[in-house]
Amino acid sequence: MQTLARHIARQIDSGSVIPYLGPELLGLCDGGNLKVPATPVALAEIMTTKISVPHKIRKRLTQAAQFIENFKHRKSVVQIMNDAFAQTPQPSPLHLALAASGAKLWVDSWYDDTFASALAQARPAGGWTQIQGLSQAEHFGQWTGIYADDGEYLAELPVDDAGRILYKPIGGHAPAGNYLVSDSDYVEVLTEIDIQTPIPPVVQALRSGRHFLFLGCRFDDQLTRSFARQIMKRSSGQHWAVLPQEPTRMEARFLQEQAITRIDAPLAQFADALVSALQPAVSA
Repeated sequence: MQTLARHIARQIDSGSVIPYLGPELLGLCDGGNLKVPATPVALAEIMTTKISVPHKIRKRLTQAAQFIENFKHRKSVVQIMNDAFAQTPQPSPLHLALAASGAKLWVDSWYDDTFASALAQARPAGGWTQIQGLSQAEHFGQWTGIYADDGEYLAELPVDDAGRILYKPIGGHAPAGNYLVSDSDYVEVLTEIDIQTPIPPVVQALRSGRHFLFLGCRFDDQLTRSFARQIMKRSSGQHWAVLPQEPTRMEARFLQEQAITRIDAPLAQFADALVSALQPAVSA
């Protein structure tokens, strides 16, 4: 595993490997004492303790959010999400090592601010831009919001140099509370994602011919598979995913279809190896 970690670390630092971060990465933070929900079920349970929904959808995040949006208001969904992700866990050593690496693009597929915090700590001089997916319920016709490293809204990316990009395809807590979370949010995006409309051109350019490393991700849900598949489109033919759990049938099919090699190791163990491999480059 050390040899593989060193191989991947070198390619992260050269910009050839794009880290793709999932909610399970939060398990490496704060000794596992999480301040924010780290699974769709945990987030759904927070939502449904605030507002009652039919019992059969209490643990189904997108359906619960849609019910609240329909029978209360979209603002109620946003407020619950803002409250759920108000705190920021202390970034783990892996978050910090990835933030300080030579990567040009990071994909963060959960709503928390942990990796943005890692970037702020690892790169105090700034030089990175955040792009978040937007809900059509709130921003009709606009698929993404662009923010400078200090949270300032940008009408567009700098033409000459976009710097490094943190791409949050389903939105995020800071700086503006943008969330794709309800059924209708995802229907709007998935209607267009096959033709790549919701994916920013800079992300499409940066992924071309590159590899992906999936950390803290599961592919046992159609939504996560759909987003990963479309974000990976026109990338390389070799990728990796740290997946200690035995893959489900659909996960195994997805890994095979997308040429993703499963790294069968605990996330914490691989994280230690990758941090160790990245540190020399970070210190250089």
